[in-house]
Amino acid sequence: MSEFVIAPSILAADFARLGEEVDAVLNAGADVVHFDVMDNHYVPNLTIGPMVCKALRDYGVTAPIDVHLMVQPVDALIEKFAEAGATYISFHPEASAHVDRSIQAIIDAGCKPGLVLNPATPLHYLDYTLDKLHHVLVMSVNPGFGGQEFLASTYDKLRGVKRRIQQSGKNIRIEIDGGVKVDNIRAVAEAGADMFVAGSAIFNEPDYAAVINSMRRELEQVAR
Repeated sequence: MSEFVIAPSILAADFARLGEEVDAVLNAGADVVHFDVMDNHYVPNLTIGPMVCKALRDYGVTAPIDVHLMVQPVDALIEKFAEAGATYISFHPEASAHVDRSIQAIIDAGCKPGLVLNPATPLHYLDYTLDKLHHVLVMSVNPGFGGQEFLASTYDKLRGVKRRIQQSGKNIRIEIDGGVKVDNIRAVAEAGADMFVAGSAIFNEPDYAAVINSMRRELEQVAR
């Protein structure tokens, strides 16, 4: 896997031909398949569950599957997505009664855990969790819908997360989700992100490889 990871969100894909869409975006140079799981409870939308993850594994998808749980409660779905073939599972601390227990549940299920920070979620949730995390997912929009505009306040938040990770001495990825596209991906990376979720920016274009290659060219110019 490259230093920078491109993780297209299938929320923006054509669900009538999802297997083909995932094949196409991976063949176009993507690294990871991103799942936006919404429950119409924690967030105002309803999307996909573990059976879609299992269906893609059964279809033959071998790339890492990155599951972002926008659900409440979280623990039961952690187990179900792990069984369905998830690689990474992240959740929102506000949605868990016991954050450390939910992180440990992901680890015990054989997956790599992440914690998700909404635009208004304070960074102190990382104080006692970084030692167990594989990644921190910073939301650059409020969760619940695709196609939103990137919030400029996210740059400072990314820098704050990066500082905490550097102080911890841990090798933890910083993932970004919401409004990421070719014209801002370099600035997002320079602020600290190294794993980029992009939905409509990729799937709404006719040539997935052209978009991903453009993103990679921007990332090659990052000063870190």
